[in-house]
Amino acid sequence: MLMPKRVKRRKQFRGTMRGKALRGNTISNGEYGIVATEPCWIKSNQIEAARIAMTRYIKRGGQVWIKIFPDKPVTAKPAETRMGSGKGSTEFWVAVVKPGRVMFEIAGVAEEVAREALRLATHKLPCKCKIVSREDLEGGKGSEN
Repeated sequence: MLMPKRVKRRKQFRGTMRGKALRGNTISNGEYGIVATEPCWIKSNQIEAARIAMTRYIKRGGQVWIKIFPDKPVTAKPAETRMGSGKGSTEFWVAVVKPGRVMFEIAGVAEEVAREALRLATHKLPCKCKIVSREDLEGGKGSEN
């Protein structure tokens, strides 16, 4: 599973997921990608499951980029523990995803193969997503100017 090698602080606040993604909202490497349409936390094992689903479908052809990294620790207290006595220990790591964030990119395969691989990957993710191409995101920006 993905997790940081080392962190400056062991535990974090939960934070908020308001607003849209300001960074990582364009397709920079591949031709097609998965864009989040709602805010969520994505666990490291969900990222890995989506990656495996894509690479298995394209039979190791093409290339896949993972544009999110789980760098936020989520803590939990053991079951049947009384209140108090501090914060729990780190249970898993999540990536904070806001709407508009490009999470995965794919290139080097035909369009229908890429779209089907990305569709299989979206079923592994906990939030609503849409599949976009590089032209979709760039075309939207070009029409505004």
